[in-house]
Amino acid sequence: MNKIIKVIFLLLLVSSCVEKIIKEPENLISKDKMTAIFYDLAIVTAAKNTNNEILKNNNIEAMEYIYSKHKIDSLQFVESDLYYASNPIVYKEIYENVEKRLKAETKKMEDAKIEKRKMDSIAKINTQKKRDSIKTN
Repeated sequence: MNKIIKVIFLLLLVSSCVEKIIKEPENLISKDKMTAIFYDLAIVTAAKNTNNEILKNNNIEAMEYIYSKHKIDSLQFVESDLYYASNPIVYKEIYENVEKRLKAETKKMEDAKIEKRKMDSIAKINTQKKRDSIKTN
């Protein structure tokens, strides 16, 4: 009898976990588009935290920019975000993709800085050689 109760409890537990907590909204934003939105949101938030005056001087409102760029509205974003947040596995996947994209972009920028430093050093050496080759009396 005890085994039967355990099996029934386990089946109830599994079936309750499979059931979706929040219904999929009619205008659900795709996972790929949500990844792009969260990526842009991370960039805009970083810009806002770094130098908010530039955004203010150019009349850029972070969320309005995101909505306009991705051709969505606030309700669609909130409903889609809530839906994905109700499914932690999918939500984690979206955020991991955002993190990968941010890391890749950071690496690309760091590599560009290193390349610029190399080019500046070469230019400086070439300028120095030209100065050394001029004879003064």
